[in-house]
Amino acid sequence: MSESISVVIPIFGQQSVLEPLASRLGQTLAQLTDTHEIILVNDGSPDQSWEVIKRLAKNNPRIKGINLSRNFGQHHAISAGLDHAQGDWVVVMDGDLQDQPEEIAKLYSGVKKGFDMALAKRKERQDTLRKKISSKLFYFVFNFLSNASMNNKVANFGIYSKDVIQQIVRMKEQTRFFPAFINWVGFSKVYVDVNHSQSDGGKSTYNLKKLIRLAEISILSYSDKPIRLTVQMGLSLSFLSILGGVYFICRKLFLGVPITGWTSLMVSLYFIGGLILFNIGVLGLYIGRIFEETKNRPLYLIKDRVNI
Repeated sequence: MSESISVVIPIFGQQSVLEPLASRLGQTLAQLTDTHEIILVNDGSPDQSWEVIKRLAKNNPRIKGINLSRNFGQHHAISAGLDHAQGDWVVVMDGDLQDQPEEIAKLYSGVKKGFDMALAKRKERQDTLRKKISSKLFYFVFNFLSNASMNNKVANFGIYSKDVIQQIVRMKEQTRFFPAFINWVGFSKVYVDVNHSQSDGGKSTYNLKKLIRLAEISILSYSDKPIRLTVQMGLSLSFLSILGGVYFICRKLFLGVPITGWTSLMVSLYFIGGLILFNIGVLGLYIGRIFEETKNRPLYLIKDRVNI
């Protein structure tokens, strides 16, 4: 008996591509296994995506739909799908057809060589220049502040064993960033080159503002390096100020040079004051994340479901 495969896809405003997406997935999965399921998670779409999902599920019992009560975010929607996935292997992908369903065969071949997961590495990203630059900047800052080594050519698209998914499901923190979870859990992995297409699902929901917000909450949730950097900065400035004080005192005592410089003094005060406020702000952001976690709210709320 062949192993079963689940495909988890978060959906937001992708009504126009759901039918070709389901069709191409069905054809690809039928060549790989006798048992598969497609879990489409509607993340509060502003269009008629849920109506299309219900129609697809009615005509095909292998298609399962989850309708969240509102928009919780892409990575929360992925978590909802993972909680309901039953397959021996679980594929996570985007729903705008940039992640091509046909490439799942390459990923499946990768894990059959003895790996716990196969991650799709986009040979050439079919994105706008702005999105490519913002993505590289995001991963550069994230890797620096979290001591991770994530590649901007690798996103959510991949196939993961049941063991890997079970460990991901156990992680209940409010801040969800699926690639960071995969990076943290370990397990053996292989990178597989895949073709990447232009989006057929409309404009990307990740604008610059949302990307900055994602970077902020992800860094604060997965690293304390910003706090350690501000401590190091404070110690360095204190050391420099002591050296500066000794220098001016020595000039006064041995060279008779008067200590002047009201302007430089005020500039220094404003500079130090700004750093203090910055450090307090960083600390406040961490306290805010702690506050969010202590609420212990559910990661998502389901309004409706089909074939589950």
